[in-house]
Amino acid sequence: EGQLVESGGGVVQPGGSLNLTCTTSGFTFTKFAMSWVRQAPGKGMEWLTGINSRGSSAYYANSVKGRFTVSQDKTNNMVYLQMDNLKPEDTATYYCTADSQCPGTRNNLWRFWGQGAQVTVSP
Repeated sequence: EGQLVESGGGVVQPGGSLNLTCTTSGFTFTKFAMSWVRQAPGKGMEWLTGINSRGSSAYYANSVKGRFTVSQDKTNNMVYLQMDNLKPEDTATYYCTADSQCPGTRNNLWRFWGQGAQVTVSP
């Protein structure tokens, strides 16, 4: 059973940056695409970005395009989300997912996911 652990969340001011890390184990990392999704208070899950299993292609939702960057480290089976120019509406719990297809824009494609990391953007 795959395990994913998100870290790097916290509180940041608008315009600031955070880098989230997803540490994975228990599955063959190179056979899965990976995504980052989030859930804001009182709202549903929102897919943000995905990267294919080779790490050669990345996809972004319009809401984060140009501000967020996804990357992966196949040696250490980790995925990162660099978040720049953060806005209050980015406040949410952020999850990484291991996906059966790329991009994993729908929750029925998420094979494994973590417990989430809280990101709060506030003055």
